[in-house]
Amino acid sequence: PLHLQKCFQYLGYKEGQFPVTEKMCKQILALPIYPELTNEEVEYICDCIKEFFNI
Repeated sequence: PLHLQKCFQYLGYKEGQFPVTEKMCKQILALPIYPELTNEEVEYICDCIKEFFNI
């Protein structure tokens, strides 16, 4: 979750302050998506997912 990222430590948020956010972050897969993403990078991402799930 963003509130626990190192770059936001100065804000003073602690684990447990946003329990729903923290729970959702453990259940969601965030994939990179942006216009400059190359076909090679997409293939790499797909390969990593396939390897993780033993596909």
